[in-house]
Amino acid sequence: MATKKRKVADAKLEKNKVYSLKEASSLVKDINCTKFDSSVDLHIRLGVDPKKADQAIRGSVTLPHGTGKTKRVLVLCTPDKEAAAKEAGADFVGLDEFIQKIEAGWTDVDVIVATPSVMPKIGKLGKILGPRNLMPNPKTGTVTNDVAAAVNDVKGGKITFKVDKAGIIHASIGRVSFASDKIEQNSLELINAIIKLKPATAKGTYLRGLSMASTMSPGIVIDTKSVQN
Repeated sequence: MATKKRKVADAKLEKNKVYSLKEASSLVKDINCTKFDSSVDLHIRLGVDPKKADQAIRGSVTLPHGTGKTKRVLVLCTPDKEAAAKEAGADFVGLDEFIQKIEAGWTDVDVIVATPSVMPKIGKLGKILGPRNLMPNPKTGTVTNDVAAAVNDVKGGKITFKVDKAGIIHASIGRVSFASDKIEQNSLELINAIIKLKPATAKGTYLRGLSMASTMSPGIVIDTKSVQN
């Protein structure tokens, strides 16, 4: 059964209407069904085959207005890098003890940064970290010797994204408490980053579908033409 709030939200959405990004960024605030400050998520369907290595889109982008969420960062590094990571604001810093914790099932972090020298030790954690999108990766800037810069990036609104098996990228770009223009600007920053990564081998339409939704609220279908110059 739909809740009263959900019914009101559904009534504000015009059936079969496709909205511009500007309209959606305002409407998503109007139709929020939760009492808490919900996450605003974008769902972007791409015309790629994720099974092909060159079409497995992944990357990172710094949102101009941040995500509205404080991210917990774990830095896996050698002792000489620990002080820099802590100074930059990393929540957890170390190596062997955290590898053991992760092997035991602990994944209570949002982002893991690692130095290249410790990656051979972390490789065995792929089965645990991979499905949770937590595996450090040079493409997303989370494998680096400059751990302080990586921590600052994450804390300052940098997000990573990757296409799933169905060819869709799901990403949180803010909260419903954000002003609608900030939701729109964060959305555009992510979409433009994804457009720049279009592989030469992708055939047909690249940006196939776009929708926006806040937690537990109905999705708003966005006209892909409204986000492409």
